[in-house]
Amino acid sequence: MRGIIERTAAPGCRPRTGTCQLRRISVPRVVVISPPFRSHAAPLSILGAALRDAGADVTLACAPAFADLAERHRLGFAPLTVTRNANHGIAERTAQANDEAERLREFLEATRDGAVAALLTQARHRRADMLPDPDRILSEISALDDSARPDWYLVDQLSYPVTLAMHCLGLPYATFCPGHPSYIPTGPDAFFGLPYAWPDTVRPDPHALARLRTAAAVNDLAFTEAFRRVVHRQAVEVPVPERAFALCSPHAVVFNYPEFPWLPAAPEGPAAIYTGHCTARPAASGLDEFWRATVARLTSGGRPLVLIAFGTFLSARDDVLRTVTEAVLERTQASVIVAAGNRIEDLVHDPRLAAAPPDRLCVAEAVPQQELLGHASVMVHHGGNNSFTECLTAGVPMAVLPFSSDQFAIAHDLERAGLGACLDPNTLEVDSMGAAVGGLLAGPRGAHASRRAEVLAAGPQFAAGRLMCLMAGVARTGAAAR
Repeated sequence: MRGIIERTAAPGCRPRTGTCQLRRISVPRVVVISPPFRSHAAPLSILGAALRDAGADVTLACAPAFADLAERHRLGFAPLTVTRNANHGIAERTAQANDEAERLREFLEATRDGAVAALLTQARHRRADMLPDPDRILSEISALDDSARPDWYLVDQLSYPVTLAMHCLGLPYATFCPGHPSYIPTGPDAFFGLPYAWPDTVRPDPHALARLRTAAAVNDLAFTEAFRRVVHRQAVEVPVPERAFALCSPHAVVFNYPEFPWLPAAPEGPAAIYTGHCTARPAASGLDEFWRATVARLTSGGRPLVLIAFGTFLSARDDVLRTVTEAVLERTQASVIVAAGNRIEDLVHDPRLAAAPPDRLCVAEAVPQQELLGHASVMVHHGGNNSFTECLTAGVPMAVLPFSSDQFAIAHDLERAGLGACLDPNTLEVDSMGAAVGGLLAGPRGAHASRRAEVLAAGPQFAAGRLMCLMAGVARTGAAAR
């Protein structure tokens, strides 16, 4: 930190107890490190922009393909690739090495066999995906630190080799949890890759669940041992982590999620910051000319609009996209916008959808999701964190079809909060999907309005203020202090 510290209350600082006593007068330097996934880099860059607005000098460190995010949010940029796996916006179109592309194909195929099959496949892939070449990454972060000399870092929690590098190098950092808060396990029976709770409509049988628990526990031990080997090689004086997946900042953890009262306990020690959402407010101009005309056409005569999008990976499940679209068109009076990704041709030429009148259906490769939510009455999505929190900020009811990862935990929270419906994508039928969307279109909106107000009261600006307060004066340790 360059400058002095004044004792006062920092804007946006709302500690759990007491008041913040530190406000920096000079400009702290912050480096935000993101993996090369659009769904991670986008919210991190938005939080980076909020840190900049709060008075920090912020640099986004990510793969070169993501420099546009830094430019859009007026951040500095440093090229840093922390994993060979990547997703620039549509996973199937992102150029990847043969083994990464094969893992993507295997994962997508596993989602067709149900929740446990998908999660078991992810467990098998986890080591290659999440702990690649930790010594190289540590070396590159050390070089980045020598050149940038930031006061502190903001690190994506799923970038495990980056967190490990922070730990080994003694660098001050805050953790950003991009998914469900249970991604950081805090109890002896909690494991990364094992949902802490399941939605009512997706309940694995006990034998399948036992296999999944065993696989998650094996990964927990294997990752922890791998972390310890790196520590012994790179920083023998540093304490070895007790559990790899639980390793996080000792200072602050930012959860890109609402603070539901039933969530598992946050890690002991660091301050827990629940942002509620980490999305940018849509520009005043909103939709461009094409999308304004599209929305006007689809909503003419007062028709409600349903938005269907399964994120950057799961748009490959065009079979489910097709069933959902058909259900809305046949069982409701609503119009539909579908984000079809790499499967756009399959849906456009499907005979069941080709007959739909143009004033009720639009199929696009990608959509301006957040801006469209301002015009949608319901959204159908996969239960991804970004889609979930964007719907919360817009007050839009959701029908969630979880396939993998933390989507089952998010679907459980959605049901418990009364914010929508969950259906199993692999047993989905036109009648059940149509009934679910029809019920959401006709249902009350009180819960959505109140939850929207709570979420908007937090957000990236609130998180940035808290981080600036909590990270003020945090010192480097070990080799980083020299």
